[in-house]
Amino acid sequence: MLQKKECVAMLLAGGQGSRLYNLTEKNAKPAVPFGGKYRIIDFTLSNCVNSGIDTVGVLTQYQPYVLNEYIGSGQPWDLDKTYGGVKILPPYQRANGAYWYKGTANAIYQNMGFVERYDPDYVLILSGDHIYKMNYNRMLDFHKEHGADCTIAVIDVPLSEASRFGIMNTNDDGSIYEFEEKPANPKSTKASMGIYIFNTAMLKKYLEEDDNDPASANDFGKNVIPKMLADGARMFAYQFVGYWKDVGTIQSLWEANMDLTGEEPKLDLRTPEMRILSRNSTRPPHFAGENAKIVNSLVTEGCEIYGTVINSVLFGGVKVAEGATVRDSVVFEECEIGEGSVVEYSILDCRTDTGTDCRIGEPINSGKGIALLGADMYIPDGTVIGGGVMTSDYKKEGK
Repeated sequence: MLQKKECVAMLLAGGQGSRLYNLTEKNAKPAVPFGGKYRIIDFTLSNCVNSGIDTVGVLTQYQPYVLNEYIGSGQPWDLDKTYGGVKILPPYQRANGAYWYKGTANAIYQNMGFVERYDPDYVLILSGDHIYKMNYNRMLDFHKEHGADCTIAVIDVPLSEASRFGIMNTNDDGSIYEFEEKPANPKSTKASMGIYIFNTAMLKKYLEEDDNDPASANDFGKNVIPKMLADGARMFAYQFVGYWKDVGTIQSLWEANMDLTGEEPKLDLRTPEMRILSRNSTRPPHFAGENAKIVNSLVTEGCEIYGTVINSVLFGGVKVAEGATVRDSVVFEECEIGEGSVVEYSILDCRTDTGTDCRIGEPINSGKGIALLGADMYIPDGTVIGGGVMTSDYKKEGK
């Protein structure tokens, strides 16, 4: 007899991520690189492993190829299990037809067969596009202690920003009495993190009802959560304290990368507890030339620095030539910055090179915004690309 799992995680990773522009043209958002040697999905997968959750379904849909290849068997996260482990769950043909996932709730509903295979008492539902470290076991303990039907993780946000989030209004005991989606005049600052724990039977019941409602958008925040509240279900808010960032925009992705720099980073990935695991190619140590200058930056293995790097995050294999400067920027794998070129307040996707004396982006205080260069490009000598410009127009031959 197969072993019963107490809790199964379902990771929603099918979003298009259109606000990341060039970075998600060929990538699902959870597969976007982050922090020098990671991808966004590494954080959720690592949180599961660090919390003792060894069965994770990853629901994919938009541009899944890179993400599927990256996850592979799950070995880097110790999720290559014979029973359980990590499983990719794309939409598939059924006896009564086939259709794309219509919303977050519908995506889980279509995969309840995967959940039921492990007969769990609880289902943990996660998003694959947030940067944070969290022990889900503590949230599960809270859920059980309060006899909840559903527990929703919340984080306090500034009142001035609360209208950007789904806000949970709670009683003194943490029970939720009202959910407001992006309220104009928020009553609290408890923002939903998109992390839910459901009792399995309750989840199945409400997903079936939601699927049978032709007027539903099949979304947890818009439909399932409000319906459960209206029905008087026991719903509680679990207060999370720590670093959490939704990296759904170019600005927030840049900010989250910058949060890794400095002597006291806002998010410290170097601590041994709650380690973030990833699939990385082996590279030699980074090399700094005689005239190199590196200030307040995160420089990954395999980089060669001969010029100046200030307040930046450089992924593996990046080369910065003599006389070149990279400032306030995020540079993905295998990019080369040519002699005399300046990259400022920019994000460069993988394998994009500049010629000599190029000017990419403008100073952070210029008000022009972040320059974004797509992957596999060569920027000719002397090219100027202004602040806020997003381009994939300089493709290398054959790309």
